[in-house]
Amino acid sequence: MRLPLFPLNTVLAPGVVLPLHVFEERYRLLVRRCLDASAPFGIVLIREGPEVLPASGQAAELSIASVGTFAEIREASRYSDGRWDLQVVGTGRFDVRSIDADAEPYLVAGVVTRPELEGDADEAEILVDRVRRRFVEYLRLIQPREGEPGIPLDVQVEVEVGDDDGDGDGDGDGDGADADDERFEALAETPDAVDRTLAAPHIPDDPVALSYLLTGIVQVEADRKQMLLEAPTAEQRLRDLDELLDRELDLLARRLALFIPDRRSQAQQRN
Repeated sequence: MRLPLFPLNTVLAPGVVLPLHVFEERYRLLVRRCLDASAPFGIVLIREGPEVLPASGQAAELSIASVGTFAEIREASRYSDGRWDLQVVGTGRFDVRSIDADAEPYLVAGVVTRPELEGDADEAEILVDRVRRRFVEYLRLIQPREGEPGIPLDVQVEVEVGDDDGDGDGDGDGDGADADDERFEALAETPDAVDRTLAAPHIPDDPVALSYLLTGIVQVEADRKQMLLEAPTAEQRLRDLDELLDRELDLLARRLALFIPDRRSQAQQRN
C-alpha cells in the first residue's frame, strides 16, 4: 500500500497517543487529505536530516528508519491560518519498501504491515511479570527528589473499553472506535504523587500491549526506542526492555541518570 509519511525526531509506539502541532504547508495538505479519506499516515524516525524544511524551502535529504508506525487521527483542531493541532494514536507497524519523493510535497512510501508476534508464550509470560514489577519501580524512581527539578512524565495510551461484567464481549472491535485515552502522569509535586501515579494507570499483562506501553514511556534516546519498535516479537522487546530497565534502575537508584528530553514535546512545537 502507499502511505504518506510524516518523518519526526521521535518514535511512536502502537497504542500510544502523540500530540502534534502541524504548521508546514506540505503537512497541512497531508492532514487535510487523511481527514477527508479517514486514512492514516505513517510516522517514521529521522535518522539524519532536518525535521523542518530549511529557510530556502528546498527539500533536504533525509535518512529515515525502515520501520514506522501507522498514525490514526483521533482529534483535529484547525487554526484560522491553516495550522493543525492533532492527537494521533499508533495503530500498528509497517516496513518501508520504497520511497516516492516526487509525487507529493511530502514523502509517500510503499509499505507492508509488519506482523505482531508474541514469541515464546511461556517466556513472554515470565517476562511480563518481571517487567511489570520493574516498571512500577522505574516510575517510582524517576520522580524528582526534594530539591531536584521536576521532569513531568505525561504519556497517553489508548486502551480498549471492555464490558462491565468483564466477560470480554464488549462492543469494541479493536480498531480504536471504542477506546478511551488513559493518561500516565508523574508530576511529583506532592509527597503522595507517586502513589497517585502508580494507582491511576492500568498496566496491561498482554505481552504485546505491555511491551509497546513501556517503549512509549521509558525515557531513553530515540535510537533505543526505534530498536525496541523493530523487535521481531513481543518476547524479544520485553527482554530488551528488561535489560534496559536493569540499567536505568541502577542509574536512577544512584541518581546518575541523565533525563533525556521528551521528543514528543518537541514535536508539538515543531512538526
